[in-house]
Amino acid sequence: MELDHPPGRNRVQRSVTSQLNKVYAVKTIALVAQELGEDEDRLWDIANGMEPEDGLIWVYGPNDEGVMAFSDVGVENLCHLIAMHRDAPE
Repeated sequence: MELDHPPGRNRVQRSVTSQLNKVYAVKTIALVAQELGEDEDRLWDIANGMEPEDGLIWVYGPNDEGVMAFSDVGVENLCHLIAMHRDAPE
């Protein structure tokens, strides 16, 4: 089944539009740590290798101070990483 699209827009344009990021809110690392009952510094070490594609973003404030933040997908991915670190032999 193919959906109609407005005149002048081809299938590629419609496909690209449907893939746009739809993140409307993020949670700071401090909030995620609190919600998960984890140490914030430990989460920072675990999440440090995550990329924007994984749901990690940086939020900047005055003086270029940045804070790590996560989309819902980012929190899910972080939870998987936490589990992997728990299961890894020391």
